[in-house]
Amino acid sequence: MKTIKILCLHGKGTSAEIFKAQTVSFRQLMKDSIHLDFHFVDGPLDTSAAAGIDLFYGPPYYAFWEEENATETQAAQTWLADLIAESGPFDGVMMFSQGCILGASMLLRHQIQNPHQPPPFKFAIFICGGAPLREMESLGYSIAPNVWERDRLSKYALHYKAGLSAILSQGSARWTEVDTSITAEDLAEEITGPSGSCPIKIPSVHIYGSKDPRYYSGMQLANLFDKQTRRTYDHQGGHEIPRTEAISRKIMDLVNWAAISGVGYDG
Repeated sequence: MKTIKILCLHGKGTSAEIFKAQTVSFRQLMKDSIHLDFHFVDGPLDTSAAAGIDLFYGPPYYAFWEEENATETQAAQTWLADLIAESGPFDGVMMFSQGCILGASMLLRHQIQNPHQPPPFKFAIFICGGAPLREMESLGYSIAPNVWERDRLSKYALHYKAGLSAILSQGSARWTEVDTSITAEDLAEEITGPSGSCPIKIPSVHIYGSKDPRYYSGMQLANLFDKQTRRTYDHQGGHEIPRTEAISRKIMDLVNWAAISGVGYDG
């Protein structure tokens, strides 16, 4: 049986072990499915815990960068390229939060600068991700001012809702519905690609929650990928990976679809 190797990139202020725990509910359902090898890695930088994470998980905590700017994100991409050269190749990549921005940045830069070369991954799974706005700006994308403001406010709201005080006082009720009146088409019009740019065509899965303050950023991330080779799923929660059986089985199906579509798996 062919093994499909998937690199797993965690969120800021967590770790490989934490990402393992966050994804175990759907990964354990795959025992009788196709053979997927999930390769979890720690980010290169020591950091403090993400908001509220230390209530559930102990240190150490890692990040791919502290500030999302051109210098630090490029250093993270160099680190990732070195990791792929040393421990890869990887068939696909599965990411959460900051890990999504790193993976999307590498895929997008490759699409713009090396369109005729094979991409670094054959498929991608984004969980609670966001559009890599700084990377997009550096690559020539035109981004409307309201996108930057919405991005800023969503990060602030996420930090508040994920914080220790909100968890202890409100629990899961801290995740409240966001205004979902802006459509994917509206969001697409807020960002314009440089001349010659086109959607990323590898199979991609975009999992986000309609109660996540970063909901719209996740939709804008999905817009970077071709409609014909992407699937989206709203788990209707917050900035998290819900662990109910129904949601876990849905995510499992999406991961299987991406892996099979990406590598042409035939058993």
